[in-house]
Amino acid sequence: MDASETQAVLSARSAARARAADYLARRHRFRWPECLPWLLAIAAFFLLPDRMTFGAQVLIMVMFALSLDLILGYAGIVTLGHAAFFGVGAYTVGLLIARLGYTEPISSLCAAAMVAALIGFGTGWFLLRYRGLTLLMLTLATAIMLQETGNLRSDISGGYDGLPGLTIAPLFGIFQYDLYGHVNYLYVLGVLGLIFFFVRRIVYSPFGQALTGIRENVRRMHAIGSPVHRRLVTVYTIAAAIAGVAGALFTQTNAYVTLAVFDFDVSAKVMVMLILGGTGRLYGAFAGAVVYMVLEDYFSKMSPTFWQFGIGLLLVLTVLFAPRGILGLIEGASGRAARRAGP
Repeated sequence: MDASETQAVLSARSAARARAADYLARRHRFRWPECLPWLLAIAAFFLLPDRMTFGAQVLIMVMFALSLDLILGYAGIVTLGHAAFFGVGAYTVGLLIARLGYTEPISSLCAAAMVAALIGFGTGWFLLRYRGLTLLMLTLATAIMLQETGNLRSDISGGYDGLPGLTIAPLFGIFQYDLYGHVNYLYVLGVLGLIFFFVRRIVYSPFGQALTGIRENVRRMHAIGSPVHRRLVTVYTIAAAIAGVAGALFTQTNAYVTLAVFDFDVSAKVMVMLILGGTGRLYGAFAGAVVYMVLEDYFSKMSPTFWQFGIGLLLVLTVLFAPRGILGLIEGASGRAARRAGP
């Protein structure tokens, strides 16, 4: 290959890299429809002032679902034990308060994130060497083992009675927590906003694109020399930290924690939320968590015994008629409307 041909190849590669960078930059730009969930969350603060405690729980589940979407929707890691990290974060804060008397909320969140990330890294390094049913069972076993460890050391964890009556210091040392949960709601909303935009940066970065490639064809990513295992462990650790923050906020807003945070029901619940909203769409976590939590609240009031039937029926209808979730259904409808309106 002579000098002119070498120069042409290098120019072509540079042009390809420039096009890829431009594509990622355009995708990363914030679009005005993305303001809608945040405007609705702010509007809820003023329109539903007596439901702020429930609203904070909804936002916590949005954060938890977002952490699962990062590994399931973008990296293709299927897990049935994501509650392990939620529970670790919840108990980190609970034990700091109950056993050490440390009540500062912000630094407790950071501690919960670090502990959950450490466990996520340790378990992920081993578990993510496996795929499919084996991975499902190993992740489920991880959550069960953590729960039983807490039960075994009930002198520390409180066992299934948990750690009730936890006291949290005022937010920033100024804002006292009110009866209706207004401070908690704004606190959780602020943390969710920071975490969401952090996750958004990851998703639209080259690292995020590599995760999508792993999800679509892991063998091809191995073939081109991509460090697949290292990237999977990295995103698994990040997702564990986010789930740990969600668990920590759960403890702080409820002022108690029990071993129920490790239950399989918690992992299944967040999985259903993500299926309802749509995986791999960022805002699917918002749609799915809000719809699930509102319907759970409504159905449980209608029938405290059989409320899960309504959720199950909705899940079946979603899988059959909207396999891409609520956001996928909306995207399809808007695409068809745009084609009809076109020339």
